[in-house]
Amino acid sequence: MTDQPTELNLPPLDPLPEATAKYFRICEEKLGMIPNVLRAYAFDEAKLNAFSAMYNDLMLGESGLSTLEREMIAVVVSSINRCWYCQVAHGAAVRALSGDPALGEAMVMNWRAARLDARQHAMLAFVEKVSEASARIEEADREALRDVGFSDRDIWDIAAVAGFFAMSNRVASATGMQPNADYHAQAR
Repeated sequence: MTDQPTELNLPPLDPLPEATAKYFRICEEKLGMIPNVLRAYAFDEAKLNAFSAMYNDLMLGESGLSTLEREMIAVVVSSINRCWYCQVAHGAAVRALSGDPALGEAMVMNWRAARLDARQHAMLAFVEKVSEASARIEEADREALRDVGFSDRDIWDIAAVAGFFAMSNRVASATGMQPNADYHAQAR
C-alpha cells in the first residue's frame, strides 16, 4: 500500500493553509489519523472545504437521524456502489457506534441480513431504492418512512446522505482512493 491517498498524483498544498492544518490536527487528535479522503482533497483548499462542510453538515449536524443511522446509510450506499474506501471507513463507524461488530459486517455485505428494527429497515429499503433507481421513488416510498416515524425533514436528510455518498463513492472509486489501514482493526 502506498502513502498516497489515491492513485492520482495530486500532492497536498505545501504548506497547508493554517485552517486546513488546524482541521487535520483536530482529526489526528479525535480520530488518531487523518482520513485519506481528507488527504485526497488537500490538493485544493476550496474542494476540501466544500467536501468537509457538506460531510460535517450531513453526518454531524442537527438531524432527526442518529449518527448511527447516517453511518448505516453511508454503508448501504457504498455497498451497493462497491466503494472500497467507504465500505471500510463507514463499516468501522457502524461497528464503533453500534458496539456490534456483526452489524458493521452485515451492513457492508448484505444489510438485509442484519438485525434491524422496523425504522432502520424502512430507511435502508428507501436508501437502496434511491441508490439503484431514484427516478422510481414515489409517494408510497416516502409514506413507508412516515409510517415508521420519520418526518419529512428526516426523509430529506436520508435522501441527502444517500446522494452525498453516491457522489463520494464515485470519486473514491474513480481515483483509486485507499482506506486508512487503521479502519480495518477498529471496533472489532
